[in-house]
Amino acid sequence: MDFTIAVDVAVPDAVAGLWNVAVTPADAATRLFAALLGGFLIGLDREWRDKPAGLRTHMLVSLAAALFTLVAFDIHGDVAGAEPGNAVSDPLRLIEAITAGVAFLAAGNIIRRGSGVEGLTTGAGLWLAGAVGLSCGRGHFGIAALAVLLAVIVLSLLRIVTRGVERIRDEDDSPS
Repeated sequence: MDFTIAVDVAVPDAVAGLWNVAVTPADAATRLFAALLGGFLIGLDREWRDKPAGLRTHMLVSLAAALFTLVAFDIHGDVAGAEPGNAVSDPLRLIEAITAGVAFLAAGNIIRRGSGVEGLTTGAGLWLAGAVGLSCGRGHFGIAALAVLLAVIVLSLLRIVTRGVERIRDEDDSPS
């Protein structure tokens, strides 16, 4: 099943010179807003639980990943079009760069306290927000939406399971 929305937007001549990307402004806006929405939904749980990286951080990571994706694939298209058959451009490096950048941000949220570690879930959420942004930047909205849905399930519904396991563990550890 293919869901395609085509929107023709006339770009004024004064602005046309500023828009040097292969996708239309409407398509780029759709991709960037989808990335923001995905980052919002993932970051909502972190914000709700008062974690250091919340809504704004997740949204910005996802938006940045989408923007890097749009620009990188546009550059790849320019290189491939300039020298057909001789193009030396590797869009997979984009994934490596986004992953490395997001990993740097995520690592900043991971803190060791005594024998425990805090911030792993927030770090993983940032990593996922980057992947959602990358997916939206390529226009893969379905897979991005599925990933966000699964993330919301993991962050929200599985928290109930985690609390139940903690309660059982605490009961087992209590002196009889």
